[in-house]
Amino acid sequence: MSFTLAIVGRPNVGKSTLFNRLVGKRLALVDDRPGVTRDLREGEARLGDLRFTVIDTAGLEEAGDESLEGRMRRLTERAVEMADACLFVIDARAGVLPADEVFAEILRKKNAHVILAANKAEGSAGQSGLLEAYALGLGEPVALSAEHGEGLGELARALMPVAEECAQRTRAAEAGAPAVDVRVEEGADAPAHAPTRTKPLQVAVVGRPNAGKSTLINALIGEDRLLTGPEAGITRDAISLGFDWAGTPTRIFDTAGMRKKARVRDKLEKLSVADGLRAVKFAEVVVLLLDAATPFEQQDLRIADLAEREGRAVVVAVNKWDLVPDRQARLKDLREAFERLLPQLRGAPLVTISARTGRGLDRLHEAVLQAHEVWNRRISTAALNRWLADMTAAHPPPAPGGKRIKLRYMTQVRTRPPGFVVMCSQPDKLPAAYTRYLVNGLREDFDLPGTPIRLTMRSQAEKNPYRGRRKTQPSKLKKHLGTGPGRGRGARA
Repeated sequence: MSFTLAIVGRPNVGKSTLFNRLVGKRLALVDDRPGVTRDLREGEARLGDLRFTVIDTAGLEEAGDESLEGRMRRLTERAVEMADACLFVIDARAGVLPADEVFAEILRKKNAHVILAANKAEGSAGQSGLLEAYALGLGEPVALSAEHGEGLGELARALMPVAEECAQRTRAAEAGAPAVDVRVEEGADAPAHAPTRTKPLQVAVVGRPNAGKSTLINALIGEDRLLTGPEAGITRDAISLGFDWAGTPTRIFDTAGMRKKARVRDKLEKLSVADGLRAVKFAEVVVLLLDAATPFEQQDLRIADLAEREGRAVVVAVNKWDLVPDRQARLKDLREAFERLLPQLRGAPLVTISARTGRGLDRLHEAVLQAHEVWNRRISTAALNRWLADMTAAHPPPAPGGKRIKLRYMTQVRTRPPGFVVMCSQPDKLPAAYTRYLVNGLREDFDLPGTPIRLTMRSQAEKNPYRGRRKTQPSKLKKHLGTGPGRGRGARA
């Protein structure tokens, strides 16, 4: 019994708190200030036996269509139209305000299933507002306390008719649908790391404020799903969206713009940046979006370094390329700056795009798939050891104190990103320059451009359980085992 529920209402009535309660996680940002939520955030909710998709929306406000609040309202109205049911939340302590009456009339026209909920109804302070809610003409209100988890049973009973109606529609649709070969759907002949509908490709779009991240995602999914505009810092939450990207099942994360840490003083902005950092950790490929007018600023380099430290595959995309006059010379300068400023990502894809016009999005898709494939690449142990012998022969390791370090054996221990272990003597004395020599050789000889590479030097003595023990003398060993003179077979007791 799956359906979609949109939570709507005025700002600061507790919609995001209720959303977090239903999904069982702190996904949406919550603050005492109104208007924290701006984009639509989806989550998988569980309420008793019900399983459904819940949508957290921006607060409904009476404002002009071209203002930021007006654009937020249009997104919320769109969520109401596409949802199976709408949960209209009011503040029981504030009572029914004139704005609630206006929005109730709008919701009644846009959605057939509107459920009224009076939040913050715990205690006597919310009783008067709960009684006033009847005047909205949306039926009996459900008394809730999203903060304390009260009234969720009553909400489940109110949602049950919606779930049953959606289940009937689903059964009717499945009865007339042709059979689908699941093996073809999931890509049975594809590599083990290939994205499927159950395990889509995880992509995070990061960058400085106003680089065009939300505009890019809207262009990729083909609809105005995320709030955009000329104002910097519109996006606050890390919003994830699932879609089919040119045949590749993908879940993409839109993140808040990341400014220098010293400039982030507001508590809400700190929460937004932290949400974006979590999205980077969950992603497989990170698209670093740069503004073509001011590429490779100090903050861009910090974000790229963060993605590399987290071990994510990185693709650098330069946006607003349609506004660049001399593109050939500009592209040459960009590639030179990339090689010079980000040596740890040498060889990573660099693509130029225009999120506004859609130019270059096909190249971006190819670059993301390429980075993901390299990130998952595995090399045989035999090939690695042949390569290691050639590398040491061409440039032998140093000999600290006159005793040369021996590199004996190499193997790949992990992917995502590729990780290698070299068994050697005196690993603590091997200089970092020689490790970089090996890493650069791996990139060039095994075609591992751009992806982070983890190379660990380890001593074989670390696994020897008898290292450091005194050797037992043979005579003492015979005496201990009772095999000395007079203790052999047939000896007298």
